[in-house]
Amino acid sequence: MNTQDVISLAAQYLDNLSGHTFDLLDISKPISVDSAVNLAKVISKLSPLLGNLIEFNTVEFLNNQEVFAQFGEWKRQDPGFPDTVFIGSIHPTPGLEIKAWFPLATEITARFKDSQNHFRFDQTYVALIAWLPEAVIYGKPKILDVCVVSGFSVAKARDDHYHNPPDYLVLEPEDTTERTVNLQQTNTNGYKFQGTSEELLEAEEIVNSWGDGGRIYMPTQEYQILLRELITRFKYRLDTNFAKMDRIVHPGIEDFKKRVYRTQFSGMEVGQWNRLLASRQEELIKSALREHLGIKEGNIDELLD
Repeated sequence: MNTQDVISLAAQYLDNLSGHTFDLLDISKPISVDSAVNLAKVISKLSPLLGNLIEFNTVEFLNNQEVFAQFGEWKRQDPGFPDTVFIGSIHPTPGLEIKAWFPLATEITARFKDSQNHFRFDQTYVALIAWLPEAVIYGKPKILDVCVVSGFSVAKARDDHYHNPPDYLVLEPEDTTERTVNLQQTNTNGYKFQGTSEELLEAEEIVNSWGDGGRIYMPTQEYQILLRELITRFKYRLDTNFAKMDRIVHPGIEDFKKRVYRTQFSGMEVGQWNRLLASRQEELIKSALREHLGIKEGNIDELLD
């Protein structure tokens, strides 16, 4: 068994989690339609907690698969990248960056900033796990769908999408290989041009002088020197929204999002639930909660029971 075999097997087992319910936390059914509306407004606040619990339990789930036992064990790295690595006799070391997604949120808010250079052996993959409570806003967390894609493909899609010199630059981290592991930097950053229109024209001339391939992103030291010349000569702003998974236009992730939003769940598509609950149109929300989740008007005696 080699690195790709381990990753492929892990991806198959994770894919089989679709439809699985984790017995982590059980959100009680709202006693009334009004309390259900209030719960719908705040349910997303639970997603970081439940998302982390799902990530922890996913590692335990993989370790319960006997096929891995003779070769090693999945171990979490906290902190560290990726989230979990397969420690044992397989080299290069397989790794998974596990990101749970709550699709009633506005977008996949997880970021992916690691450099393409980190994935030169294609040993690290990203696992996106979409989940919702069993009944949309209450119940135990249930896995809707899973997407596993190579970390290199995500990093390349991100860089190709954002990089547009001189208007937008993606910069690699400085060389920190001689530092201790906890001080080494692997994250890229995005920078938006902030100079005047005249300065932009000047910067355009510099980029044009790089030749036909000068606008194609490369994580090489030679290309980074050219980019740093721009950021030294002109004013740029660090983009704090850089590298959000929802915005990098990765084909596999985009297909995954569409698939999740089209999934039938508790009487409607997930995307319909997303739009409805985000609309804040309380009467429409109440109607859907009554019809699809069976939530009825309650009274104080039922609540106290």
